[in-house]
Amino acid sequence: MKNTKNTAKTLTENMINSAMAVSCARRDYFPDKQALLNAFTFFKDALFLYTLNPKLESKNCGINDFEKRLKKNLKILEREIKHYLCFSSAEKPANAAKQAAEITQKFEQALPKLQALALSDVEAAYNGDPAAKNYYEVMLCYPGLLAVTLQRMAHFLYENDLQLTARIITEHAHSLTGIDIHPGAKIGRGFFIDHGTGVVIGETTEIGDNVKIYQGVTLGAKSFPKDENGHAKKGLKRHPTVGDGVTIYAGAAILGPVKIASGTVVAANTWITEDIK
Repeated sequence: MKNTKNTAKTLTENMINSAMAVSCARRDYFPDKQALLNAFTFFKDALFLYTLNPKLESKNCGINDFEKRLKKNLKILEREIKHYLCFSSAEKPANAAKQAAEITQKFEQALPKLQALALSDVEAAYNGDPAAKNYYEVMLCYPGLLAVTLQRMAHFLYENDLQLTARIITEHAHSLTGIDIHPGAKIGRGFFIDHGTGVVIGETTEIGDNVKIYQGVTLGAKSFPKDENGHAKKGLKRHPTVGDGVTIYAGAAILGPVKIASGTVVAANTWITEDIK
């Protein structure tokens, strides 16, 4: 018991010291991870709302309730963006609040486009998997759709310089599905990840339209160039560019900034480090 008490004391002291390393003002804006994840769970569901519950189309009470929930969760997003800006860059609260309101408005305006992309993924999954009985099964059950839908929304935040906020969302999707897609990856329409477990897609990956990949596929980096101090260089193209209509079978690893031509079929368990033309 004495050792347990000593360990607890040490952990507490370390936590306090770590907290003291961040200014009091910045600690006040530490991101609320769970609130952010709850909001994006709602946004994800909202993209399929009218498809899953068509009765809402003819019931004003249902639409009004949806609008209230949408506004509530947009306010949470706006607050968390403000907190991120204050915490990560010591931005003044007044400036951060203005930026947060502008980005949140842009996100709301982007939701119809994000919905169209998500529905194209549903159709791709249904058409690409003989086991799918209907669209509802895809929307409610398929882990690939969940991971990609959350990544598409996170990518919007990533493109607006909210990298930490975006990463929280995609790592949550990773923990739920076993599919690891960096929010920086650019993904076209009609993307289908079949089964999905063990898929890894790196930050600078670019994926065209109507691409299908299977479990265990890696779209990763081959190596990390170092700067004069021995640190990995940032901002370089490190991951593959995959053309339209490509199929990549289970266990394939495509590494480095290589290009995979449109229409290519990549065999299972292959190791690719050169362009396929």
